[in-house]
Amino acid sequence: MTAESLRPWPVPPPNGYTVDDLFALPDLPPHTELIDGSLVFVSPQQVFYMATMHLLESGLHRTLPGHLRVGREMTVVLGPCNALEPDLFVVRKEALRSRRQTSFEAADVLLVVEVVSPDSGARDRDTKPRKYAAAGIPHFWLVEMAGEEDQPVVYTYERDPVTQAYGLSGIHHDRLKLSVPYALDIDLTDAALG
Repeated sequence: MTAESLRPWPVPPPNGYTVDDLFALPDLPPHTELIDGSLVFVSPQQVFYMATMHLLESGLHRTLPGHLRVGREMTVVLGPCNALEPDLFVVRKEALRSRRQTSFEAADVLLVVEVVSPDSGARDRDTKPRKYAAAGIPHFWLVEMAGEEDQPVVYTYERDPVTQAYGLSGIHHDRLKLSVPYALDIDLTDAALG
């Protein structure tokens, strides 16, 4: 065993970690998230994830209005004990305060996108959508691998202000054409996945 493998893991405080702890703890693995006061680590990703992220990020940028920005894999603070890192997100331009900025507040985010990975399925399908909706983020996309050719399927959701939960607004297999949060049209069969 190496000295590196014997390094002690951080012991959680009795009431769990806070967002301040997440940003202050040294040597956390990249893309660590905070869910209900617990640290969640991310496993290595598949080619499907990488290619789908590229396809969707490029598509989001193509028709992006000037008052919005697209981000990827940065922390969105949802509350004192919840700080998630969506795969992609759309945020208001004025939320960008500095090139050294490491997080955004949920109130500035219009859309979050989660691409399901083998290790994150339960979190991406259940925990994260509930947390995002409770924090007031209006739009959520869940992207799954489907079919014989492992193509992306995008499930789009909109937040109901009465129930404060997401309702399914569409299932997109070959083409993602939407008018909210802004007009966009993405070919989900794009050769970039091949």
